Amino acid sequence: MTPLSSSRDYLSIGEVLESVRDEFPEVSISKIRFLENEGLLTPQRTGSGYRKFYDDDVARLRYVLSLQRDQFLPLKVIKERLEEAGGNGADMSVAPLVAPLEGRSATSNSASSVDAPAAEDVQLSRAELAKQAGLSDHEVQGLEEFGILSGREPYDGDELAAARAARGLFSFGVEPRHLRMYRQASDREASLLSQIVSPLQRKRDVKGQEEADRSLGELLEHSRALREALLSSSLRFSV
Repeated sequence: MTPLSSSRDYLSIGEVLESVRDEFPEVSISKIRFLENEGLLTPQRTGSGYRKFYDDDVARLRYVLSLQRDQFLPLKVIKERLEEAGGNGADMSVAPLVAPLEGRSATSNSASSVDAPAAEDVQLSRAELAKQAGLSDHEVQGLEEFGILSGREPYDGDELAAARAARGLFSFGVEPRHLRMYRQASDREASLLSQIVSPLQRKRDVKGQEEADRSLGELLEHSRALREALLSSSLRFSV
């Protein structure tokens, strides 16, 4: 995968997410941040604080995700393996998913308006979102109507991911109105998780904020695992 902006030779966190999503559909931006907080990922930062992922960083992420998925290893053990491998992804048996980025111009005048801040990752107009997600204007309008998209520009990386997921469901005959349940369920889940971490988020010191981020990352992992297990169980007994 190449950067959305030709003015840089690295991937943003959202572009990394898109790069590995096919192989690791359970991964999310929150999980990538969680792995960074745990010391398993060490991306560089721009002067503005945005994450910069190069080939070795993506290889390292894929290595971590593979060990979690295929060998069910705890993070502590994975971290030890990373240290044994040299910690930079070069000696890992997981090939980078993205093509090498060396040689790309760092001064191109055709830079995209999407320079992916760490929090929202991308900033897209409505037309850009439709193009990136492969949706028609009518489909985007439907997603806005039923709360899947906010309807407010600029659209961020999470909304781009949602739009692309919706496009996949549309190919099976699903309509925007059918997706409203996902918004309702995610809002309820977000409310619960926010209540759990709110005492930590109220702390103003750096340590408290790091603890809140780490706790939220763990909660997201547990919540996702429970959701997937329940869905799998429901499908097994309903089909």
